[in-house]
Amino acid sequence: MNDIPVIILCGGMGTRLKEETSTIPKPMVTVGGHPILWHLMKYYSSFGFHRFILCLGYKGEVIKNYFLNFYQLNSSFTIDIGRGETATFTEPKSDPWIISCVDTGERAMTGARVKRIQPYVGNSRFMLTYGDGLCDVDLRRLMAFHESHKKLVTITGVHPPSRFGLLTLEGTQVVRFAEKPQTTHDYINGGFFLCEPGVFNYLQDHDSCALEQEPLEKVVADGQMEAFLHDSYWQCMDTARDRDLLEEAWAKGAPWKKW
Repeated sequence: MNDIPVIILCGGMGTRLKEETSTIPKPMVTVGGHPILWHLMKYYSSFGFHRFILCLGYKGEVIKNYFLNFYQLNSSFTIDIGRGETATFTEPKSDPWIISCVDTGERAMTGARVKRIQPYVGNSRFMLTYGDGLCDVDLRRLMAFHESHKKLVTITGVHPPSRFGLLTLEGTQVVRFAEKPQTTHDYINGGFFLCEPGVFNYLQDHDSCALEQEPLEKVVADGQMEAFLHDSYWQCMDTARDRDLLEEAWAKGAPWKKW
């Protein structure tokens, strides 16, 4: 798994979370004091994936600066202000990550961003996901499933959380009320793709190329996609309410904390 790169889409503008994203890109919004991007990378790393390709766009310099200063931000040190010298660092527990921060365009859609990092991937299969969602999908089982069907793309299907409270009725009497439960019948695209390099042939290097539209529609039409169904935890971070749900989950132990 250490040889398989993980592509993370980090370039969107996050307009529905503008109270946070007016100054930082959405993957840098924190959960439990760490950017959601850090949580996502820690999750992949816990399964043995250590090579990351970050597709940057909106405020990409914030992500670059975070990783350029990662060592200092995650360690203790002593500084002599009078002399302007930094003394000894207390070695932090470091992760064996190799990170490529790639500018893929300020306003590029997801397909264009993936196409533009093709030189960093070469002829390797790769993982692909969005920089704003967490789950507890078993990545080893996902890989075994992908290898079993021999198609170009495996997509992870997840149950979306409902945006409304669910009423269970007997006649007109409410016998159960669930505040925004997770649906149990429908599946949506939860990210966490596993792709063969042939998928690059479906992408175009122009800003309007959206991965989820014509490219994946053609993959499906060619019979080259299978869905790995995940019935456990998944949560995106589209809104402030979603961020609060992730904070609550982190405070309770975090289903995605595998490290």
